[in-house]
Amino acid sequence: MDKRQQTKLLDEWLDRHCGIIFKVVRAYAFETFDQDDLFQEIVVQLWKSIPRFKSDCSEPTWIYRVALNAALNWSKKERKHRKRETLSADMEMLLNRPPPRKSHHPKLEWLYDQIGQMNEIDRSVTLLLLEGYSYREISGILGITESNVGVKINRIKKRLSSASEQEGKDA
Repeated sequence: MDKRQQTKLLDEWLDRHCGIIFKVVRAYAFETFDQDDLFQEIVVQLWKSIPRFKSDCSEPTWIYRVALNAALNWSKKERKHRKRETLSADMEMLLNRPPPRKSHHPKLEWLYDQIGQMNEIDRSVTLLLLEGYSYREISGILGITESNVGVKINRIKKRLSSASEQEGKDA
């Protein structure tokens, strides 16, 4: 696959699956400039991953894998000492696509705030669960056992329910 085809496929993926990237960005970056940086990092990693995509999993699953791994790495580095790669003109055009901004739905904002307070694995599990992935698929994407996924989901639900009840009492 040449660079032109690779860029075209990335553009198609971004058109179809930008929501996936948005969810990951919102869960791992909280300031607008950090969200912009993480969005660009994920797009770069997706572009680099295209030659390894073999269609043995769905596009959304692949994009989640790449996006979550990129977000985890970005979080660990805390953007320190990150090297910038020289990007082609085509890549620069794709990177100028603005990431989606915050919604005006208070409940959705509350949920993203809660997700942002979770550890990295719980954030990933929550995002994949909200996207409708099965325990088996979540297990495969994150490299943890299905039973571990089940335990994490049960604990996450309890934590969110408790936080929601507390929010109601405070209001």
